[in-house]
Amino acid sequence: MVSCLHSWPEPIVRVQSLSESGVRVIPERYVKGPFDRPSSCTNTDVQIPVIDLQNLYNSPRELDQETMARISSACRKWGFFQVVNHGVSHELMARTREVWREFFQLPLEVKQQYANSPSTYEGYGSRLGVEKGAKLDWSDYFFLHCLPNSLRDENKWPEFPSSCRELVGKYNEELVKLCGKLMKILSVNLALKEDYLQQAFGGEEVGACLRINFYPKCPQPDLTLGLSSHSDPGGMTLLLPDENVSGLQVRRAHNWITVKPVPNAFIVNIGDQIQVLSNATYKSVEHRVIVNSETERVSLAFFYNPRGDLLIKPAPELLTEDCPALYSPMTYNEYRVFIRTKGPCGKSQVESLKSPR
Repeated sequence: MVSCLHSWPEPIVRVQSLSESGVRVIPERYVKGPFDRPSSCTNTDVQIPVIDLQNLYNSPRELDQETMARISSACRKWGFFQVVNHGVSHELMARTREVWREFFQLPLEVKQQYANSPSTYEGYGSRLGVEKGAKLDWSDYFFLHCLPNSLRDENKWPEFPSSCRELVGKYNEELVKLCGKLMKILSVNLALKEDYLQQAFGGEEVGACLRINFYPKCPQPDLTLGLSSHSDPGGMTLLLPDENVSGLQVRRAHNWITVKPVPNAFIVNIGDQIQVLSNATYKSVEHRVIVNSETERVSLAFFYNPRGDLLIKPAPELLTEDCPALYSPMTYNEYRVFIRTKGPCGKSQVESLKSPR
C-alpha cells in the first residue's frame, strides 16, 4: 500500500485557479453524491461548548474544577469545544492567519515551487488520498511539519511573504505548549496520571504538523464540500478558523451543526488516537467543511499526534472485565496510511480497529 503513495494518480488541478477562471459549473470530479452534499439537515440553534481557560492559568497548582468538568463533558459528549483565554497571543494568531491569506494570493508559479506529493503531503496541495477517480474537495492547502525535529525543515516552508517562516515557527511553538496543557487536563479527567497521554504520545518526541486550508469561492456550493466528512486520524486538533465566515460543520446525531467561530478562540477536537487511548470515553467526531459562492476562507489546523512508531492502544487503567479493550493496537504510521490512501472517509478507519467481541 505504501508504494502507491509516491505520486498522484491524475494531474493536479488547483481549485483556486478553477474558481478564479470564472467557471459557472464545477467539474464532475467535485460533485458529491446526493447523500454527501450539503443538505437541509443543519442546525444553527445548538452550538459546541465554549470554555474559558482563564481560571486554569490563574491557579496552575489547583486546576479549576468547574473548567475541568466542562472540558470532560465536552470530550465525552461532543468531541469538540472552543477555548478562549488560552494563553496564545491574539496578535500572533491574526498575523499568522493573514500571512497565509497573502501566500494564497501569490502567483501560481510561486506557489507551485512548493507542490507536494502523497509520500509526505508536505507542501502545496489540492487533494487528499490517491485513489484514481475519487471525488475531490473544493480546496487547496499547504501542509508542513513542526515536530519531531527530524521532520521539521523550514526550507520547505514558504519563503514569501517574508515574515511567513518566523511567524509559523512562533505559532507552532505556542500551540505545542497549549496542546501539552490540554493533554494534562484530559489525562486527569480520565483519572489517569497527569502525564499519561503525553507519554503515550512519545513524551518529548510527539508529532505536530500544520495544514493551512484555502477554500475558494464556489459557483455551486450546494453540490460539493470544501472538506469531506471525516474524523481526524491523529491525537488532538486546534483549529484557527476564518472569523469572517462560518464553514466548519460538526455531526450531532443526524444533524450537521454549523460552528459559529468565537473571536480569538481555538476550536479543539479529539482525534482517533485519543479515542483509542481512552477506550472511547472521549470521542472523535465526524466533521466537514462547506463552501460558499461569496467569500473565500482560510483556516489553520494544527495537529498534535503520537510518535509514528509507537503502538497506540486503550489505557490498561481504563479496562475492566465489564469494559474490555475496544480497539486493537496499531502504530500511528500504520494508521495514517489509510487516510493518505482513501482520503477523508467518515469514521470508517477507527471503527475498523474495533476488536471482535
